[in-house]
Amino acid sequence: MAALLLLLPLLLLLPLLLKLDVWPQLRWLPADLAFTVRALRCKRALRARALAAAAADPESSESGCSLAWRLAYLAREQPTHTFLIHGAQRFSYAEAERESNRIARAFLRARGWTGGRRGSGRGSTEEGARVAPPAGDAAARGTTAPPLAPGATVALLLPAGPDFLWIWFGLAKAGLRTAFVPTALRRGPLLHCLRSCGASALVLATEFLESLEPDLPALRAMGLHLWATGPETNVAGISNLLSEAADQVDEPVPGYLSAPQNIMDTCLYIFTSGTTGLPKAARISHLKVLQCQGFYHLCGVHQEDVIYLALPLYHMSGSLLGIVGCLGIGATVVLKPKFSASQFWDDCQKHRVTVFQYIGELCRYLVNQPPSKAECDHKVRLAVGSGLRPDTWERFLRRFGPLQILETYGMTEGNVATFNYTGRQGAVGRASWLYKHIFPFSLIRYDVMTGEPIRNAQGHCMTTSPGEPGLLVAPVSQQSPFLGYAGAPELAKDKLLKDVFWSGDVFFNTGDLLVCDEQGFLHFHDRTGDTFRWKGENVATTEVAEVLETLDFLQEVNIYGVTVPGHEGRAGMAALALRPPQALNLVQLYSHVSENLPPYARPRFLRLQVTSRSCPNPSFMYLQLLGVLNLHQGTPQRTLREEEGRSPDWRMLLASPPFILYVCMPMCVHVNTEARGQPWVFSSSTQLPPVRQAHQLG
Repeated sequence: MAALLLLLPLLLLLPLLLKLDVWPQLRWLPADLAFTVRALRCKRALRARALAAAAADPESSESGCSLAWRLAYLAREQPTHTFLIHGAQRFSYAEAERESNRIARAFLRARGWTGGRRGSGRGSTEEGARVAPPAGDAAARGTTAPPLAPGATVALLLPAGPDFLWIWFGLAKAGLRTAFVPTALRRGPLLHCLRSCGASALVLATEFLESLEPDLPALRAMGLHLWATGPETNVAGISNLLSEAADQVDEPVPGYLSAPQNIMDTCLYIFTSGTTGLPKAARISHLKVLQCQGFYHLCGVHQEDVIYLALPLYHMSGSLLGIVGCLGIGATVVLKPKFSASQFWDDCQKHRVTVFQYIGELCRYLVNQPPSKAECDHKVRLAVGSGLRPDTWERFLRRFGPLQILETYGMTEGNVATFNYTGRQGAVGRASWLYKHIFPFSLIRYDVMTGEPIRNAQGHCMTTSPGEPGLLVAPVSQQSPFLGYAGAPELAKDKLLKDVFWSGDVFFNTGDLLVCDEQGFLHFHDRTGDTFRWKGENVATTEVAEVLETLDFLQEVNIYGVTVPGHEGRAGMAALALRPPQALNLVQLYSHVSENLPPYARPRFLRLQVTSRSCPNPSFMYLQLLGVLNLHQGTPQRTLREEEGRSPDWRMLLASPPFILYVCMPMCVHVNTEARGQPWVFSSSTQLPPVRQAHQLG
């Protein structure tokens, strides 16, 4: 009925629209209309679910937060339907409910809850509940941390797997907030993340204990509850969470424990790389988690589908879109802790996968694989994700089709998302008036030199013309809020624009430039600010520069991203100026970077700014480095191993990931030498050398 009501006035206006030469946009009207109807139905279904949960008995599992009541509903309605496939393990929805119930009760025990009746709601101490933990509990754990308070934040440092999901769901049921910490973080960045979200506890994988050993004193000093997920936990002060959960019953917990007082309340923290400094903890509301239940519904995925997910769960794309989206339709998810291009099509055959969730880098890995029999006999009908380059898109369809690619755009903390539901190659979405009526946004003119929107004489922003790059912004409202970040309000100030189209309005600033073409398709153009994207992660240049600037032999550091042929995004380049009379210590540099930055943020290129003051004999330095680089390009692997033991700097070039070193010489030095026909010395920061073994940039 809704479709007919929308279609009737359009049919009446059709002759006029044809005269106005708007056919380029009209040709996509059926697709726009179909998606609009699907979105309206999805909104209505989610609203009905939320109202049913609000009306349910607070003591039952059908009430509470959206994760709790949705999982309880699926466990009741389709208990034997497979929810999760992980390696050789398979878990039904009923098993997922029971496992998460045990985890919830283990955390409730840490809260001191003993099963009392409902009190005044979430965030208060329940009637009949003990405030202190059971006698001897703290001593048994070897910690002096106080009991967890209702609504406390528990950080997860876990790989993608069943334990991650059961603990996440259990925390939600226990009325505790969860913080997803990127698994590569250690030392300063890790401690910063835990402090910024106000974590009271940390759950970590036993496989990370060795690398976390230097951080344990600081973690204990923060007064954190420390749990690990395995029997190998023999470290003082760290308890085995899974063992504690195994002692609990698997009965449902009351819904009132997790019921939010307001749907805008924060229930989750996901860390994002901001334009400056260390990662920021984006606040995720109960509303956003509920909305993410509709993601796969909007993509046209159904309960019978099998979804292949090999993305990190500490990102929104893996957890909220992948897992919560799967819960929204009651489908099956094949969860891989790490993507393997060589195993992908075999996995798809084995598990009868029909939907694949990607980031662009994964698709490039697949098209670069040698042909296999499995890739010709699969049931994948839909690939959903973001960041797919047009050239890879075309190669992917030509080799693995027929299948549909649905490219999307969104941000963890953002209030706008786009869907390319037509399959138009290279586009990230549509800007039709129908779509913008449901998900409002605008493209406004932007000055890349000043880093500010262009405003007219009245002080308001101006929308772009077709083909003109513009800053993507979206109005902030109750339906599409922006909660900001944990910590000081100043962290979010650059994300809000005021007086955009009229006095007093507030818009969310995505920081991304998009282009809308003549037919209403959106294309990603560039990213503003001091960030670039590499290996599916956002890298803040300021964070990397601050780490390198602590080295005493570096006087100036500048970090930026550079494109590399055959790779998605931009690789990090560090332009370095030495502090006279210090010398460049590559071994110390590599050790320092590896210790303080996650792998994706480590520079792949070093651009050494050599001056006569910092290097009195630059010709000699140049010849030394050129000899090493000649050896790196042309010597057989057997000889490389022999040379590796001769020079600490040479070991640096072979380390994984290796630095590729540029030397920018003073203008007075003229050297007309090439390394096997490939020049390695450049005076321009925009010039890149040929990279023969690009896969080594890992």
